Amino acid sequence: MNTATTPVIAPLAEHDLAEAFQLSCAAGWNQTASDWRMLFRLAPDGCFALHADGKLVATTSLLCYEGRLGWIGMVLTHADYRRRGFARALLEHVLTHADAQRIATLKLDATEQGQPLYERLGFTAEQPVERWSRPGNSELPATDQRGQLPEACLTINREAFGIDRSTLLGDLSKRSAIFTSENGFIFRRPGLNAEYVGPFVSRYTAEARALLIHCMQSAGKAACFWDLLPKNTAAVDLARDLGFVRHRELVRMARGAVYAGRDAWIWGIAGFELG
Repeated sequence: MNTATTPVIAPLAEHDLAEAFQLSCAAGWNQTASDWRMLFRLAPDGCFALHADGKLVATTSLLCYEGRLGWIGMVLTHADYRRRGFARALLEHVLTHADAQRIATLKLDATEQGQPLYERLGFTAEQPVERWSRPGNSELPATDQRGQLPEACLTINREAFGIDRSTLLGDLSKRSAIFTSENGFIFRRPGLNAEYVGPFVSRYTAEARALLIHCMQSAGKAACFWDLLPKNTAAVDLARDLGFVRHRELVRMARGAVYAGRDAWIWGIAGFELG
């Protein structure tokens, strides 16, 4: 007898976070429990879960910046529940929610497997996003050097990204090592599999190099991930120079109004789920 229950989509609840974290762990993703809690804090109305058979089996998130740009992430489905249309159902729910909020532009970073689904939902490819990694010991802690992000850096980030992300940066700063210069900054925070380098913004190549060197020195021998836009060829050169290797490639996709920042100033994104 089939006892399966009808799938139900609902806003992610705080008591769902542990199961959501288990989904991302099972997928081998780098997000921590703290990353999930941050998404829930910043976008309590934009995180959604699909429940079936009495458990959480799929998730997605929508983080909105200034009411104009929405970033979709954490599109996950339990291995036993794939190929049932759950991811599509959740994404359609999120798109309906975003349209009701009149969010002009939606973006996401898609895997090769997910790209066809996003295309069917009206997204178009914008540019590649690459993950670069530096080998190391993922269990070896990096030096904890918390810092404050000066207002000037918030301004630089706003100019580079094209929109204000002060709330996100403020939340990330509570658990990140931060290094700043006159014209840039770099964050590094703990990840499940490796330290995560980013967001990383700089107006000038020389300052970007100095910031990354400082950041890596404090990381010691810890393994690190760095997600960059290869359109910024200087970032690719810097990654190679400092011993990073290309690990995987995703595709940045967009739906809605055209929106762009200064990609030449963006040396590292904040995360696939954050932009």
